[in-house]
This record gives sequence, C-alpha cells and structure tokens, in this order.
Amino acid sequence: MSLRFAITGVAGYIAPRHLKAIKETGNELIAALDPHDAVGILDQFFPKSDFFTEPERFDRHLEKLKRMGNKIDFLSICSPNYLHDAHIRMALRIGANAICEKPLVLNPKNLDLLAEIEQESNKKIYNILQLRVHPSIVALKNKYQLTTKKHTISLIYITSRGSWYDYSWKGNEERSGGILSNIGIHFFDMLIWIFGDIKQFEVHKNSHKRSVSGDLELQNANIHWKLSIDESDLPLETQSKNQKTFRSIKIDDQEIEFSEGFTDLHTLVYKDIINGNGFGINDARKAIELVYNLRKIV
Repeated sequence: MSLRFAITGVAGYIAPRHLKAIKETGNELIAALDPHDAVGILDQFFPKSDFFTEPERFDRHLEKLKRMGNKIDFLSICSPNYLHDAHIRMALRIGANAICEKPLVLNPKNLDLLAEIEQESNKKIYNILQLRVHPSIVALKNKYQLTTKKHTISLIYITSRGSWYDYSWKGNEERSGGILSNIGIHFFDMLIWIFGDIKQFEVHKNSHKRSVSGDLELQNANIHWKLSIDESDLPLETQSKNQKTFRSIKIDDQEIEFSEGFTDLHTLVYKDIINGNGFGINDARKAIELVYNLRKIV
C-alpha cells in the first residue's frame, strides 16, 4: 500500500529530488504548494497532484483530507529555510510526519519546542542529512569512527552562483541563514558525525556574504574550511573545464573523492525513513548550533 505525501516549495531547486524519491519509493503525491506557479515538474512525476499557491488553502485542503479519513502520511518540506519551522508544525498539526530539507531551523532554540510538539503529536520530524548515506562518506565514517589520532582536514566547497542569488531569499540572511546555513551545514554535519564533538571554532573571512572561511576543532580533527558562491574562487583548472562546482576534502593531505553519487541520495534517505529509521532532531542539533554560532561571529 502506497503512502500519501504532500510537499511545500515544489517550484524550488531541490524539490525534484524529493518528487523523484517519493516516486521511486512507490508512493503518491496528493498535494503541492508553492507561491510560484512554474511547477511543470509535476507532470514528470505526479500530474494528478492538487496544486496550491496559497498556504492557507493548502493547509485547509490537508485538514479537510484528515477529517475525511484520507489524511497524508508525510509532508515533504522544500520551502525557504525561514519557513521550515512553520511547515513542520503544519505537518504535525494535520497528523503527518515531516521530512524537511536542511536546516530544520535557523535558531537552535526552536528545536526544543519542535521536540515538544513532536512528542505531543506522536509523529516524527525527519531531516534530510543526505551526506550520511553517501557511500564514500559512510566508508569514511567506518574508517575513522574509532580513531584516536587528531587528523588534519581541509574542506573546500565552491559552487558558483550568479547575481540573482543576492536578490533571492537565499541571499537574504534572515531568510536563509546565509551560505553557512544554506550550503555549509551538510558538510559540518558530516564532519561532526565522523570526527566527534565540537571543541572550538573561528571565522577568518567573510567576503560580501559570498564566501566565508574558518577553522573548526572537533574531538578528533582540526579542520580548515572554506565555502564560496563566488566563481572567481574556483580553481583555474575547474574554470577551464567550464565547471561551476568544486568540492575537495583532504584528510591528512589525502584527497577524498566524493564528487559523484549525489543525485540518488534523497531516495536513500526516504527509504530509510519509510523503513522506520531516518535522521531526527537530535541528529541535526549539533550542526545547527555550530552554524548559528558561526553566523553570530560573521
């Protein structure tokens, strides 16, 4: 028997991965929400899904389905970061589990309230921490989880974005949390997951909100990191190949290859959730707290 899903932010960049995951796990999309109506992507996956541009009507529709005995099982949340909290609460209020893109919240103090509501609703809040299911990252976890050595790590992630970015919600730090929350949080979560608790951190550079770098000490690693959406930060070799993204992780000067295998990770996360696993509030907490504290320094 297929499960019933709804989705918010269906016109956004990441939504197709969620639609694909819902489809590939053999489930059904009942309703979709986005204030923008460029949602032809639905034709590829769920052409019969109801679509709403107003959250009030979307909420009313899901509430009506609940009272008719046809409630949805999961609400997938792909909306802008500052709306995640509200849409998670919407999901629990209508009796659905929430599957939310990163970060669950921008301010970690809101996690405790969500945990209370989660317990009261008897439903679950899941976070998409897809790097934790990437085969190369899982192999790193298995290799280093019992380490006693303090490793030296370099993390560089550059993904160029045009000037549009600065005018979108992603370029508005109050709505996105800036590149630390919008881009960096998965990598920080991954490193904490592998190398242990946070000891100390600092920020070295913040260039017009388009690049930021710093140092992070974890229990078993000293990390120098850099995040950027500025194309000029791309290595010359990458630019010559007309590639827009550069990822590099070096552990003790050894390059870790994980450039491939990103497109199917959401499906793996969905399978885990449907099988009774998945990543919850406590899994997401440490990276959210770190990024929040880094933003205060910036």
